[in-house]
Amino acid sequence: MSVQQPTFDSVWKLFQETSEQFRETREQFKQTREQFQEDREQFKETDRKLEKLIQENARRSEETNQQFKETNLQFKETDRKIKQVNESIGRLGNKLGDFVEEMVRPAAVRLFRERGIDVHEVHQNINSQRGNEGIEIDLLVVNDTDIIAIECKSNLSIDDINDHLQRLEKLKRLLPSYANKCVLGAVTGMVIPENVAQYAYRQGLFVIAQTGDHLSIRNDSNFQAKTW
Repeated sequence: MSVQQPTFDSVWKLFQETSEQFRETREQFKQTREQFQEDREQFKETDRKLEKLIQENARRSEETNQQFKETNLQFKETDRKIKQVNESIGRLGNKLGDFVEEMVRPAAVRLFRERGIDVHEVHQNINSQRGNEGIEIDLLVVNDTDIIAIECKSNLSIDDINDHLQRLEKLKRLLPSYANKCVLGAVTGMVIPENVAQYAYRQGLFVIAQTGDHLSIRNDSNFQAKTW
């Protein structure tokens, strides 16, 4: 059997088809290379923007950190000044309280004698400590049967009154030499708000206040003093 030899026409046709395929492949390769070039440029731009963003965030972070440090220093300085002011106010309050105490002390006997309580002794700054309990009394006005514990403040408050009531509850226990006496309470201050004075009145305490040029007990004739 004889083998048919390819003709020139068939070879030429095959060559043309192969050439066309090669041309198409080369065109596709060119398009792919151009697309790759575009993608690479986009990647570079994205990388540049990302780097710029990182640098900007780092700068802002540094600025924020610096602002935080400065604010923290300002807070510390403010706290220091507030502490100094509070200490100054505390010292001033103590001095004013001492002033009130010195103002009331010489008048205490007269004030309570006018109320029919024949006291004759005034003791100042009484302190006692027994175990875990302690007591401090600014002024203690005494006779043979009665004692009156007076709390002196620059600006009398309801909290001061509550503290004094607790003080009166434990007075006989911590000052047993007065255990057989009738204990009464009184409060005084340079400034006594009306609601505070009324609260002290309702708790059975004498209220000593400045009236004109002299001190007086503000409680009216209907007042009933509480005894401990």
